[in-house]
Amino acid sequence: MPRNNNLGRRGEDLAVEHLIAAGYDIVDRNWRSSMGEIDIVARERRTTVVVEVKTRSGLGFGHPLAAVTPVKLARLRRLAGAWCAEHGPVESLRVDVIGVIIEPDGGARIEHVEQAG
Repeated sequence: MPRNNNLGRRGEDLAVEHLIAAGYDIVDRNWRSSMGEIDIVARERRTTVVVEVKTRSGLGFGHPLAAVTPVKLARLRRLAGAWCAEHGPVESLRVDVIGVIIEPDGGARIEHVEQAG
């Protein structure tokens, strides 16, 4: 598996750990449709949360959260609608973004932005 795929998978795994520790239930991972992919679908109490995860091994290409543009957020909202259409209606829905920076020592910094889009 290419290095960036390993990095992305590690970031998603760390994001899942972060969400579980914060009390979320993980409902789905890497859900795909013809429009694209949702990294994580989680539930926080009565809210279904679509989570985009961006991972970097440093800040040389900018902060990972900067990679989530308004265009990307609009696509995530459409994907969230498609996920709901396939899985049934939800009481409340939001889109979050998690940025993960993997440190040279193997540690990680995680930033979670709720209601990003």
